[in-house]
Amino acid sequence: MERRLDAILSSFAGQEHELIPILQQVQRELGYLPREAMLEVAQFAGVPESRVYAVATFYAQFRFTPIGRKHVMVCRGTSCHVRGAPRILEEIERQLSIKEGETTPDLSHSLETVACIGACGLSPCIMINNKVEAKLTPKKVAVLLRKAGDDD
Repeated sequence: MERRLDAILSSFAGQEHELIPILQQVQRELGYLPREAMLEVAQFAGVPESRVYAVATFYAQFRFTPIGRKHVMVCRGTSCHVRGAPRILEEIERQLSIKEGETTPDLSHSLETVACIGACGLSPCIMINNKVEAKLTPKKVAVLLRKAGDDD
């Protein structure tokens, strides 16, 4: 990880105003923001570790745990909500034994909700690794997740 961080940091001057682009690049490279990386960024930018943490926690784009190989995003937009998204989310949580915002211990799946995925006419929807799965029911979710697990 240290080599990868050095490569990222070498393209920056090490100033506080670069924190967001640095953290974005670290996350793009590592998939999340490990504690060690944030400590290194703080040293590089000459700011307290608390400042890096404050910036990273302020923006929803940053994550502090790795995402699973299957990244499941449940739409919670109005159309999806009205057509059963809460039941879909409950079924996914049951099937994967994780809650929203968590990743399975084996890193096979992560689960989050998003405001809208832009497929309202196909609601309720989820995305698995950028592929939209539409017109879901709890029963379809169980089959879909079993099938997605077979792809590992």
